[in-house]
Order: sequence, then structure tokens, then C-alpha cells
Amino acid sequence: MRVFKNKWFNRWARDEQISDAVLHKAAEDIVSGKVEADLGGSLFKKRIARAGAGKSGGYRTIVGYRKPNSERIIFLYAFAKSERANISNKEEAALSIAAEAFISATDIQINELLKRGAVWEIKI
Repeated sequence: MRVFKNKWFNRWARDEQISDAVLHKAAEDIVSGKVEADLGGSLFKKRIARAGAGKSGGYRTIVGYRKPNSERIIFLYAFAKSERANISNKEEAALSIAAEAFISATDIQINELLKRGAVWEIKI
């Protein structure tokens, strides 16, 4: 399984000091079915703990993944639970389109996205 984050998510994770190791562990949890919600359209919600706090006061991430056997998983969006309760229907629809496009992309297309800096691969 290859784990990615988009440009926006990469900046957010850096600002919130969320390590790639934490994201990789969350990706492993998602693949094993440990998610807070299956939003449909290859979108899943996964909680990530805030440093020094638990998951309940932490972050919510929106992840693109096609179960049960996708080779790729991508972190698309995140927010603190204290900032908002959930994403809007419009946001969910847009993120679903982005997730499907990424998951369905060819390896050549993924390599081009990596070259352009549109996505980053998490390597642990």
C-alpha cells in the first residue's frame, strides 16, 4: 500500500505537527477497517489524536481509499473537532471526486503529480 497526502493536507499536517509516522499508522488502521465513518464514494473519516491529547479532542481526517484492495490511500482534508462538527455536503462531493480520480489514476499520472508537488508520498 502506498500512502499519500495532497498539497493542502501536507501544509496542514506540517502546521499542526502531525508526523508522517502518525499518518502512516492511521492509514494502516483504515485498511484494517478501523474508521470512524464510511462516507461513501471512497471517502472515510479517521480520527487522529492531537499531540498530548486523545482522539476525542483531536483531529478528523478525510481520506480517499477504495476497499478492500486499493494500492493507494490519500489524505485529502482535516479539521480540529473544536473547529467544526463535520464537512458540508458540497465539500464531501468535491472530496469524493478527488478521491476517485486519485485512486483511479495510472502510475504515470501519480508520478507526474509527485513531480509537480501536487501530492507527497509518505514513506516510513
